Amino acid sequence: MRTTIRLNEELLQQLKKMAIEQNRTLNSLLEEAAREKLARSNRTTGAQAVQLRTFRGQGVLPGVDLDDSASLLDLLG
Repeated sequence: MRTTIRLNEELLQQLKKMAIEQNRTLNSLLEEAAREKLARSNRTTGAQAVQLRTFRGQGVLPGVDLDDSASLLDLLG
């Protein structure tokens, strides 16, 4: 099938250079890029939302620094 697309000139030059370096046609390079984008899009739409459990309370206790793993280990141990 034949169609017309408009590309930014710099992008087009980069694609042409890549096609030459890979000994491929510009058409095959664009087809591969489109297929990869579609495949990635299809994978992300199948993702399911994750339900996180939360607990009531007043938040982090005074003196607890969640960014200090050594202190957390001391508090737990």
